[in-house]
Order: sequence, then structure tokens, then C-alpha cells
Amino acid sequence: MSSDHAGPSAAEQVLAMSEIQSLFAKRLRAMDTKQWDHYAQCHTDDVVSESYADVPDENRPQADGQANKVVGAVALTKAISGLLDGDTKVTTVHHGHMPEIELTSPTTARGIWAMEDELWWQHGDVTEHMHGYGHYHEEYRKVEGRWLISYRKLTRLRVTKTPGFFSYLRSRL
Repeated sequence: MSSDHAGPSAAEQVLAMSEIQSLFAKRLRAMDTKQWDHYAQCHTDDVVSESYADVPDENRPQADGQANKVVGAVALTKAISGLLDGDTKVTTVHHGHMPEIELTSPTTARGIWAMEDELWWQHGDVTEHMHGYGHYHEEYRKVEGRWLISYRKLTRLRVTKTPGFFSYLRSRL
């Protein structure tokens, strides 16, 4: 960013926002395509995620004595890959729309994204399905010249699912 006291130039601001948007898209693609090494690389080492409120209580990740919380890129990747790519493979499609990104310093930013996700898995002859709508609330930090996600919280406005959608998690208790 510019060393000028006036702050970053308009071009620098647009570049930072574009890089953050690309980062967000890469994270969703890595999750949907189960490329877990790429997924982990989208986050800071100390990332905090609070994105599991829809998961049944007994299957929610916990950190620091708090349910629905994961701390660290390795732990986050393990938690999400365990939910979506464990013994039962869950097909996912995530979309992020209409980003509201605010640069809070030359190396930090926050954003809110409208989101929609659909998840499917096969339970014998039944296709279990979940469809959600809501928002990702995120914070970003520039580390060694790259924007990374440092915080995420998922809030949902609506979720529809088949009655047995989370039944695949029962075997993990």
C-alpha cells in the first residue's frame, strides 16, 4: 500500500478487494472439490471459524471450551474435511455473492458475503439433502504479501433439509 499519509490509492484498494474476492472463491472451490491442501492455504495459521451451528450439538467442533468453534488452519481443515469427506462423501456446492469488503488497514480487512449452499449424500436409495442461505462474516489479514482468511462466522437465514441429512454423523460419536 502507499506510504502516503492519505492512505492507499484507489487502485491499491481495488487490487486488495479483488485479491480478497479471489481468495474467497478459491476457498469455496477447494472445499467443493475436496482439495484440502488448497483449502488450508486460504487461512492464517491462527484462523478462528464459527461455522458449525447447523451441525447437531454432539458433532460440533469445540475449541477453548466453546462449541461451534475451530482454531487454526490445520484444525479447521481437519474439521471440515471430516464433515464433508470422511467415511460418507458429501457433495457440496457453495456460492458467495454480493461482497461487502472494508479495508480496515493496509494489511487487514473484513467482509460480509451473501451465501447459498447445497449438500447431498446417498443413504441407500435415499438422497439426503440440505439447502442453506445466509451470510459469511469474515476477517482477512495480509501475510507475506498474500491475503488470508483470519476469522469466519456463518449465520444462516434459512435451512431446509431432509429428515435424515445428519444421520451419517451418528457413526462418528
